[in-house]
Amino acid sequence: MITGKTLSKKVILIGNFGVGKTSLTRQFVYQKFSDEYLTTLGVKIDKKIIGIGNDLVNLMIWDIAGEVSQTRVSTSYYLGSNGVIYVFDLSRPSTYEQMEADIEYVQKLLPNAPILRVANKADLLTEEQIANLSVPYDFLCSAKTSQNVEETFLKLTQAMLQ
Repeated sequence: MITGKTLSKKVILIGNFGVGKTSLTRQFVYQKFSDEYLTTLGVKIDKKIIGIGNDLVNLMIWDIAGEVSQTRVSTSYYLGSNGVIYVFDLSRPSTYEQMEADIEYVQKLLPNAPILRVANKADLLTEEQIANLSVPYDFLCSAKTSQNVEETFLKLTQAMLQ
């Protein structure tokens, strides 16, 4: 039984087109995956309530379309965010070549928000290919197999509560 408080936290998922932001969200919120690619237009908002210790946390998950670049995304989507998941596609280096610059930009907008780097689509690479990657990440995920999806959101939620 939850006896603590109920908190609301805004989480944004950012990254390039087609990296799996929507798929990660769908897997976390609905435990569903689809191979069909539907591009997100603007922002899609989902909600999930999770228990952390004695508290309930109402996560408002904003799946933001497209790129992080200051010229292509309205910063109004970022405002009020408590945590950030930066998603990139392990099988497409172009999706993480700008990651550090993107994260630096987001840190200026949200200086107190924890940011997790999520390497998605782990199911598309062999263990050897993954071992040879030189890109930093906090979680190796697969929205398709659900590998580390829940763990990613739980870790971010815990970081937001500290």
